Amino acid sequence: MPQNLIRALTPDQADYLRDESRLNGQAEWIAFPETEQQLREILSSCHQAGRPVTVQGARTGIAAAAVPMGGVVLSLTRLNRVRGMKRNAAGHYVLCAEPGVILSRLRKQIEDKHFAVSDWDEPARQVFEQFRRDRAFFFTPDPTEATASLGGMVACNASGARSFRYGPVRRHIQGLRVVLADGQTLDLERGREKADGRTLTLRTEQGGQLRIDLPTYTMPQVKSAAGYYAADGMDAVDLFIGSDGTLGVVSQIDLVLQPLPDLLWGVTCFFGEEEQAWQFTEQVRADSGTELVALEYFDSQALALLARYKASHPAFTRLGLPQRPFGAAITCEFQGEREAQLWDATEHLGRRMEQVGASPEDSWVARTAFDRDRLLFFRHAAPECVNLEIDRNRQQEPSLTKLGTDMSVPDDKLQAVMRLYREDLKASGLPYAIWGHIGANHVHVNLLPRNTGEYETGKGLYRAWANQIIAWGGSVSAEHGIGKLKTDYLALMFGEPGLADMRRVKKTCDPRFLLGRGNLFAPPEGRGSE
Repeated sequence: MPQNLIRALTPDQADYLRDESRLNGQAEWIAFPETEQQLREILSSCHQAGRPVTVQGARTGIAAAAVPMGGVVLSLTRLNRVRGMKRNAAGHYVLCAEPGVILSRLRKQIEDKHFAVSDWDEPARQVFEQFRRDRAFFFTPDPTEATASLGGMVACNASGARSFRYGPVRRHIQGLRVVLADGQTLDLERGREKADGRTLTLRTEQGGQLRIDLPTYTMPQVKSAAGYYAADGMDAVDLFIGSDGTLGVVSQIDLVLQPLPDLLWGVTCFFGEEEQAWQFTEQVRADSGTELVALEYFDSQALALLARYKASHPAFTRLGLPQRPFGAAITCEFQGEREAQLWDATEHLGRRMEQVGASPEDSWVARTAFDRDRLLFFRHAAPECVNLEIDRNRQQEPSLTKLGTDMSVPDDKLQAVMRLYREDLKASGLPYAIWGHIGANHVHVNLLPRNTGEYETGKGLYRAWANQIIAWGGSVSAEHGIGKLKTDYLALMFGEPGLADMRRVKKTCDPRFLLGRGNLFAPPEGRGSE
C-alpha cells in the first residue's frame, strides 16, 4: 500500500464518515489524490489488497452514496483544477475539469471568464482567448446545493430547477476520463464509443479490453437517476454518468457550456388551493415555448415552515413571504432576448392563474438581479429549513436520518400522485413539507419524523408510494441517485432480473466489487468483508 498516499483515518477526520443524508459510516483509511497518476496508484493498491473504496466529493449528496462501509475513503477534493478548454464539433465551448471542482466556484470563473491557464497547452489557451472575446456563457445544471462537486453531480446525474428546459447533467457532458478499480484508464468521448445493441466494448489505455453486456431492462420515460443507464446503441459516456461511484472513478469531466440568455426573469404565483397550482402547472407546461426554464412547487406546509424559520432564525430574516397564508406557490423562470417577450410570457401566466381561479395580483415578478437573488434564496430556503428541522429532531432521536422522496411520474399522473401524497400524509398525521420540480412531475416529499415510530410510519408510506409510482411507469429517483438509502426502491423498480443485469455490469468493470460498496445493491455473497 502506498503509505504516502493512503493514511489511517484519524478522529479529527470524522466528517469524512458522513454526508448530507445524516447517515454515519466507518472506514479505516483515507486518501487525497492530487493527480490522476496518484489516483491510479491508490486504486491499484486497493484492488490488489481487496480494500473497499468509497469515492467522495463535496459530500452534499442525500442518498448516502459517499458514506463509507469500511475500507478506504477516496476524497477527490484536491483534484480541483480546470485543465483546459476546447470546442466540440457543434462549436460549443467545452471545459475540461477535474471532479473536485465545486460548482459555485466554476460558475464564478465562467462568469468572470477567468481561469488559471498557465498549465494549459497552446490550443486550449487559444480557445480560451476566443471565449474571452465571445458573449457570456454558463453551465446549465443547477442542483439546490451549489457547493456540490462536479464529480458528485456526474455520479448521480444531478439536475435542478432548470432541468425543465435544459435537462440533467448527462445532456451536458462531452467526455469523461475514468480510472477503473484496478487502476487502468478509459478516455471516453461522446459519439466515439457506442454499444452494438446492448453490448459495449471498451479498450483501456493500458491495452485491456472490457466487454460489457448492458442491462436488458427498459428505462422509464420520465426524469430518472435510478440504476445504470441502458439503451440500444447507447454512448459509453452515459453508462458512467449516474453510476453512483460503482463502476470507476472519474478523473476528468468535459462539460459543455451554453450561451447565457440575455434576460432571465422569475415569477412566483400563489394559490389558495393546491389543486389550482397543479392545474396551472399542466396548462403552463402544455403551451410553454422556449422561454420557460423552470417550474418549481411549494405546498402550504413548506410555506408554513419557511414562515416559522423566518420568525425564529436570523439566517432567514430577509426571506420574502406573502402577508397571508396560501395553499401553494409555483415559481416560474423565463429566459429571452427582449423585455417585451418576457412581459408577454408573464401576462400569459396571469391569464392562466385566472383560468384556475387564482388572482394575478397574488404574484411577484423578479426582473432585476437583486430580485432574482431574493427568488433564489426563497427557493433554496426550503431544503435548508428541512435540514435544520431534522437536526433539531435528531437531538432527541440521534438515529433519525433524512426521509425525503425523489420520485417522478409521467405527465398524465401528476395530479394523481399529488393527491396520493396529500391523502396519505393527512391520514398519517406526520409532519411534512413538499416542494420541488413540478414541471418534470418530480417533487420532494420531505417527511419530518420526531421519533422512531414516526420514522417507521414514514418508511411505510415511502414504500407504498414507490410501488404505485413504479406501476405508473415512474422512477424511484429522479435526480439524487440511489446511494445506500434507496436500494430497496431500486429493487422494486427493476426486480431481481434487473439487479442481476446491473451486477453483471459491475463485475465486468470492478470484478472484486470494491468501488462504492453498498451503493445500488449489496455485493454478492462472499464479498461483503473482502
